[in-house]
Amino acid sequence: TAGAEYPFARFALFTARQGAAAAPQKAKSARRKGLSSLSDIKPGDYVVHQNHGIGVYAGIRRLDLQGVVKDYLKIEYDKGDSLYVPVTQLDIVSRYTAPGDGERVKLAKLGGDAWAKTKTRVRKATQEMAKELIELYARRQQAAGFAFPADGDWQRDFETRFEYDETDDQLACAAEIKKDMERPHPMDRLLCGDVGVGKTEVALRAAFKCIMGGKQCAILVPTTILAWQHYQTAAARMQAFPVKMGLLSRFATQKQMRATLRGLADGTVDLVVGTHRLLQKDVKFKDLGLVIVDEEQRFGVKHKEKLKEAFLGVDMLTLSATPIPRTLGLLLFGDLDISVLDELPPGRTPVKTYAITGRKRADMYGFLARQLGAGRQAYIVCPLIEEGESDMQAASAYIDEVARPLLPGRRIGLLHGRMKGPEKAAVMQSFKAHELDVLVSTTVIEVGVDVPNATCIVIENAERYGLSALHQLRGRVGRGGGEAFCILISDHVTDSVKKRLSFLCHTTDGFEVAKFDLETRGPGDFFGSRQHGLPTLQIADLMNDTRTLHAAQAEAVAMLADDPLLEAPEHALLEQQVQQMFEKAGAMN
Repeated sequence: TAGAEYPFARFALFTARQGAAAAPQKAKSARRKGLSSLSDIKPGDYVVHQNHGIGVYAGIRRLDLQGVVKDYLKIEYDKGDSLYVPVTQLDIVSRYTAPGDGERVKLAKLGGDAWAKTKTRVRKATQEMAKELIELYARRQQAAGFAFPADGDWQRDFETRFEYDETDDQLACAAEIKKDMERPHPMDRLLCGDVGVGKTEVALRAAFKCIMGGKQCAILVPTTILAWQHYQTAAARMQAFPVKMGLLSRFATQKQMRATLRGLADGTVDLVVGTHRLLQKDVKFKDLGLVIVDEEQRFGVKHKEKLKEAFLGVDMLTLSATPIPRTLGLLLFGDLDISVLDELPPGRTPVKTYAITGRKRADMYGFLARQLGAGRQAYIVCPLIEEGESDMQAASAYIDEVARPLLPGRRIGLLHGRMKGPEKAAVMQSFKAHELDVLVSTTVIEVGVDVPNATCIVIENAERYGLSALHQLRGRVGRGGGEAFCILISDHVTDSVKKRLSFLCHTTDGFEVAKFDLETRGPGDFFGSRQHGLPTLQIADLMNDTRTLHAAQAEAVAMLADDPLLEAPEHALLEQQVQQMFEKAGAMN
């Protein structure tokens, strides 16, 4: 709606767009990514006016101009200049996002040609981005994959044996993944969803489809605990079917791993779950069809690219609650497909997150004691297992110096990465069985730990962790019914730390965490090995020019649709650059 007020005539006019005529305007606004509501911004936010550039939003002002009273957005620019934009033109203003701290943002000057030059640069950037996208798309389209058959009776039987009611998101994501697997091109899909929303079940349905298609499946995970958990889960889900499984991690004996390696080579092992051990040279598959990478943010680029290069044409399914910036960048640029699990299981509520300083530690422990008194359990996470850095307390010393004095009479256990596999398993089993009230640990619990009765997690020295790690740690609680809490403790109250921790306190969406990481660190190189940092384009500034992403993507897709092999004379130079990029990427790998 729009309108105006005429006080002198005691008359107000309201308009509303209706019918087919509204559709073109709606599509145009969506392409510009303008504001859809005033709730999208608050005073002090940086905004971009389509014609005048970057300014600071200073709120709504009601102005009487020649007897007409209307509401305006006030935008402040360089040199103290101000611009008033009618609220009816909200679609030509958008929220500004860019990497780094806000104080580095340069406000535009009203008048002059600086902003026009910037828009010219952005148009050139669109062409540059499109070129890189074409290189990515062409590489993807040239690879040949295996088209898995449609679901059969055993697939349907396997899925109906799931003991819980699937969410609509789970069903939709599983359908998207299986549809991709039935195509003759290699799948490269990201399954993104917060911890505990059911990514594992969706992945197991893809794994079972692969096995039913006569291929082998590998599940790559970052920790021995997670490998063991997935192995146990897969074994329980597939026990009614003739599926042979193997485990490659420190939880398996040397004899068991040798048998698994032989089975992978001769085709008698259908499904293998493993840590980085899966990437070693002695692991040979007879006919690998699908690789599932869980907790992908824990793996380096070279690890994942090694899998893709070693098994060209193999379907790839990546699972993550917080995709790393490079992966998210590829997704935004169209080189990855995405399935998103947003829907929480019935009875699940978001984890409440709070950031405090060490001065409030005693109060926090009082709250913790009340939770334990109600029969709940808690995690306490410390960065180290022995004293080493002057500003941190080691987890082993933390128990005696802090935890036990503030939680007298409670059963407290210790878990850290230097423990052997059987020791870790024993401690975790004790915690799951509620033989321990509190588990003091390092980040070894970041993934692969599922204790529904644990409702609190306290993270000491929170500033020492990345946003992804903090989000993953937070996901250890809230897996059962009732409220769950994550308490971040940090005495390093710099502006950057406060900004990061405050952001985490206000979102529980792992995808938003990754987007924040993308905005502050950049997506990394698409053909290189950097996990983050801005790609080295000659003209484009990816973070400041994100408005051009969709335009560049559309241009690249349209060009490849008309000329998939880049054989047209006008594309000769581009085809040459694509081949050079492939050769460069091959040399790096």
